[in-house]
Amino acid sequence: MSETKTKPKKTVTWVEEPEMGFWESTFLPAIMKGLKTTLKHVTDRKTVTQQYPEVKPDLPLHYRGVHRLNRDEKDRVKCVACMMCATACPANCISIEAQAAPPEWPDRDKFPKSFVLDELRCIYCGMCEEACPVDAIELTHIYDLTGETRESLMYDREKLLGVYDQTKDNPRDPVRTKRGILGPAAEFSSLPTLGPATVVPDSDRSTKNATAGVIHSSQESHS
Repeated sequence: MSETKTKPKKTVTWVEEPEMGFWESTFLPAIMKGLKTTLKHVTDRKTVTQQYPEVKPDLPLHYRGVHRLNRDEKDRVKCVACMMCATACPANCISIEAQAAPPEWPDRDKFPKSFVLDELRCIYCGMCEEACPVDAIELTHIYDLTGETRESLMYDREKLLGVYDQTKDNPRDPVRTKRGILGPAAEFSSLPTLGPATVVPDSDRSTKNATAGVIHSSQESHS
């Protein structure tokens, strides 16, 4: 005979709602408690509010803002109209029309006749920057993007090149690469050191390495 398993009995605990007294029914204790919290914040002198626009925010080095089209050493647009940025863009906000390069540009086959980027549609993910094989498109630290019409925020080629002219000498927006033996983006220029995206406490052993956020194994550290 098979043994029958007995199911455990479920117990239900009923919780009675506490009765409200006279003072609780007036809600005065709750109001006083809320005012106490408000006064505590009012008298706290450790403010964290930035007085924008008088005080500009200190943005991280990996902040992604308005795009720019870089120029090469000959002051030409670096873009070769390979369409890789437009293909990688998840928001489908980049439109490029290619044109054959003139004979005096033997180092490329095409260049962008028109390059339009919709800054309103963009989600600033940086995929275009990662996909570009010649580092022609980059995101800058410009964050105060405003316009009175949608058309004013459709950045064409000349507007994107103007952002490059505006930011190329800014130490926070350096040009990442220069022409090398292997191609137009073969060699890195001098770049500022990027810190980790999250704060690493001093007790973490990754802070003792030359590169913050990188942890070497014990075998590598003794070698």
